[in-house]
Amino acid sequence: QVQLVDSGGGSVQAGGSLRISCAASTSTHDWYCWGWFRQAPGKEREWVASYYIGDLRATYNDPVKGRFTVSQDNAKNTLHMQMVDLKPDDTAMYYCAAAEYGGTCTSVHAVSYWGQGTQVTVSS
Repeated sequence: QVQLVDSGGGSVQAGGSLRISCAASTSTHDWYCWGWFRQAPGKEREWVASYYIGDLRATYNDPVKGRFTVSQDNAKNTLHMQMVDLKPDDTAMYYCAAAEYGGTCTSVHAVSYWGQGTQVTVSS
């Protein structure tokens, strides 16, 4: 059974940085993509960023472009997201997600696997 384990969240002041990670319990070789969604209290879960394993490329939602960077550690089956210049609007629970071929990593309805989430809190 595939497991995704989120880690690395925390609390920072606006302008600060955090790195969150997602560890997969299996090889990611057969996956199409993985990445993160986030959900703030009272809001819907929204896509943040995706990493396409075959293409070795990342894509980002507009609110985080230029501030968040996704990278994959192949040896450890781990995905990282470095977040800089954090803003209070970035406060949310961040969920790792992965999709097999046929799915996508930009829609909550098309994801194959979910992590348990890690909280990121940014104070002003």
